[in-house]
Amino acid sequence: MGQVEATTERIVTGKPEDVFDALADYRETRPRLLPQQFSEYEVREGGDGEGTVVHWKFQATSKRVRDCLLEVSEPADGQLIEKDRNSSMVTTWTVTPAGEGKSRVVVTSTWTGATGIGGFFERTFAPKGLARIYDELLAKLDAETAQ
Repeated sequence: MGQVEATTERIVTGKPEDVFDALADYRETRPRLLPQQFSEYEVREGGDGEGTVVHWKFQATSKRVRDCLLEVSEPADGQLIEKDRNSSMVTTWTVTPAGEGKSRVVVTSTWTGATGIGGFFERTFAPKGLARIYDELLAKLDAETAQ
């Protein structure tokens, strides 16, 4: 089993603290940012950054749906980590300054992939598919924080 990693980044409009606050707002803002691959979204504990527990179903492909239950932590300024209780997936969101009124948002997901030929295809195609989904989310974040 190999580690699979998918990383996406985008420069978004907004000061880093405002962009981070939008990402960390799991009650109001985050649901508006989610692309169609996310369903059954529910905040189960907290709702603002550290200590939040959130549930969603993630449909990566037409045949594959993951039931995700994520614990959120904030180990450093400008960083959110979502650890899935139901799998090995960990998603890290990092927000840093990128010039006047702009922020760089980097999202990286890692998980333990399958073995054999299935694992080969997962390592080859899953990062690209996940990158497209997160790019859509980051575009919505940019629109949200530009207001």
